[in-house]
Order: sequence, then C-alpha cells, then structure tokens
Amino acid sequence: MTEFDPALHRMVPEQRWFEDFVLGERFVIPGRTQTTGVFAAFQAASGDTHPIHYDVEYCRARGMPDLLAHGFQTLVHTAPGAGLFPHIVEDSLVGFLEQSSKFLKPVYAGDTLYPALEVTELVPGRTTGVVALRSTVFNQRRELVLEGLQKFLIRRRPA
Repeated sequence: MTEFDPALHRMVPEQRWFEDFVLGERFVIPGRTQTTGVFAAFQAASGDTHPIHYDVEYCRARGMPDLLAHGFQTLVHTAPGAGLFPHIVEDSLVGFLEQSSKFLKPVYAGDTLYPALEVTELVPGRTTGVVALRSTVFNQRRELVLEGLQKFLIRRRPA
C-alpha cells in the first residue's frame, strides 16, 4: 500500500500556468435545472424577499409562466468553481480581478441552464498574466440568457 499524500489529492493532477492557456479554450460548467429548491436556496442566501422570486401566483398574475430568477441567481451558475477552471490553477491562481454581466433573457423555474467560460484575452505581465474569460449561460431553448466577462490573475510558470 502506498502512503497517502494530501498534496496529490486533486481533481486535476497537472497544474496550468498563464502560458498554458489558449485563446478560444472553453471550460464547460455542468448544466442545472432551476428547481424551486434552487430558488429557495438563492432567496435564503441573498435575503431577497421580492415575491417575483418565490410566489408563483404573483408571477402568473403578471403574465409570467413561473417564478422569475433573480439575475444574480443566473449569474451564480458561472462560478468557475462549479467547473474545472479553479482546479487546474490551484498553484498559479493569484486572484479573481473582475466580473461583469448582461442579463439578456428571463430565466424561470424549470429552465435548465448551461454555463461555460471561454478564454478571450491573455495579457502577459512579468511574473503573472491576466486571463479573461467570456461567461455565457444558455437555456434549454438554446437562447443566450447571460453574457459576461471574468478576469483572473494567474502566475507565469516558475523558472
């Protein structure tokens, strides 16, 4: 039996550095259906008590088919930790620098969301570089419901 080493207990064994990223590279995040449980969890975490996010009859009285997701509830699905990105940069990630988003279409209870991150810009520095990722979320109808940008400071490969 081999001896256990916690440093080797990783989801992705080979680490990446700034130089290893390629424009157009995609990091898919697993799809998730927006159940009433997801709505309740978001309401509890955010403290948002507007009935448009938890009262179906309120929504239907206003012409909506079901509960309307808060924009941040949609945005949270682009969290890089839901996919592999942060696991491949455990040794090189310095920090999360920036995030912006545009909410393009409504998301309702029952919709399934498919998030992804795509490398769109690589800005090298002396010891680090900035990796810019376009964030997208599509629904089950193939509609783009969110588009945004995330930037991370990543170390360059050690000499």
